[in-house]
Amino acid sequence: MSWTALLRSQAAAACDFVTVDTALERRFYLLFFIDVVPRRVTLAGITTNPTGTWTSPAARNLFITTAHTFEGCKILVWDRAGQFTDTFDEIFRTEGIKIAKTPPRTPVANFYIERWFGTLRREMLDRTIIWNEKRLRRLVVDYVDHYNRHRPHRSLCQTTRPADAHPVRTRRDRDRPQGLRRPHQRVPTSRLNHYDRVFGTHRLSEQR
Repeated sequence: MSWTALLRSQAAAACDFVTVDTALERRFYLLFFIDVVPRRVTLAGITTNPTGTWTSPAARNLFITTAHTFEGCKILVWDRAGQFTDTFDEIFRTEGIKIAKTPPRTPVANFYIERWFGTLRREMLDRTIIWNEKRLRRLVVDYVDHYNRHRPHRSLCQTTRPADAHPVRTRRDRDRPQGLRRPHQRVPTSRLNHYDRVFGTHRLSEQR
């Protein structure tokens, strides 16, 4: 059995940190969890000091606030980073979830979470200037909601958004009055010179 088939058969979840640098040269670390089968992403927290004393309470709070995140999950995949301590592992073992550590220096073994990081950077972080933690949290929470509810996933053979998803209206659509169309712009058929004023010469020639 391949590694991909194993993770899907066990309804596995994966977690890891992603770094985000602000315009003021401050670095934040975001802890994400992703459910392999439905590709559902959950933000566990944001910090500037990702230590083991911070990671364990973040995982415990995740179970308290969003218990459905690991519903039916049997395996949790993460790399051998020092932030994931024995206390962090014990929190998941008490919930009946086994821990599967990837080989050293093998990010491809945790490809589900790495692919999510690539999507997050291409579609949101690379197009936005981050100033502080408040703005970063607001943007990431909004994009995670878009990723989970509206964005189609080609790897899951989803070409359209879910049926229960609300239609997304852009700012231009909201500002435009309903029922009105942009009038057709008249384009003169003859070449105008710099002496013409507001198509005056062209209109006089049409009347003749």
